[in-house]
Amino acid sequence: MISEHITARLSGSWLQDVQRRRKWVLRALAVAAVVGFLFTDSMWRPGGFTHEAIEYFGIGLLLVCVLGRAWCTLYIGGRKKAELVQVGPYSVSRNPLYVFSIIGAAGVGAAAGSVISTLLLAVACYAVFAVVVSREEQFLSERFGRAYAEYCARVPRFWPRLSEWRDVATVEASPRLVLASVRDGALFFLAIPFVEAIEHLHMNGILPVQLLLP
Repeated sequence: MISEHITARLSGSWLQDVQRRRKWVLRALAVAAVVGFLFTDSMWRPGGFTHEAIEYFGIGLLLVCVLGRAWCTLYIGGRKKAELVQVGPYSVSRNPLYVFSIIGAAGVGAAAGSVISTLLLAVACYAVFAVVVSREEQFLSERFGRAYAEYCARVPRFWPRLSEWRDVATVEASPRLVLASVRDGALFFLAIPFVEAIEHLHMNGILPVQLLLP
C-alpha cells in the first residue's frame, strides 16, 4: 500500500489531485469574498482620498499579479513535475507563482477601498497556498531528493530572498501556458467593476450595509 501511494505521487496523479482541490477551495474563497462584498462596505467615503488611494493601490497590486504570474510561467510552464527549476523568480522564492496570486487576492480586497478586506483576502489566500505547498513539497522531495532539500535550505518557501538571485541567458517557454497565465490572472480585474456595482447599490440604499470596514 505504501509503495503504491509513493508511486502515485511520483507519477504526478497525486499532485494533480492536490491542485484540483486547491482550485475548488479557491473558488469557495471567491464565493465567500463575493458574499462579504455584498454586505460590507468601506468606512472611507467613495471619492475621498483614502478610499481612492486604497483602490488605486489595489489596481497596482493586480497589475503586479498578472505580470508576475506570466513571468513565473515563462520559467516553469509545464516543467514543474519533470524539472527542479531554480532560476529566475524561482531562485529567490520556491513558490513565486503563489506569491503573485496572493498579491492579486490583496488587490481584489483593496478594490473595495478597505484595508481590512485587503488583509483578509491576502491572509485567506496565503493559508490555502500554505496547505497546498506543504503537500506539493512531499511530491517534490520524493521526486528530486537531495537536490530539493538543498534548494529548500537555500530558498524561502514564499517571501523572496533577493540575495539568492540567479538567472540563465535563455529559457524554453510555452506561449500557450504564458497566455493562459495572463488570462487567469486578468480574471482578478473582474473584481473592479463588480465592487463598483456593489458600491453603487450601497450608496443608493438598494443593498443594505451590515458592517463598515476601515
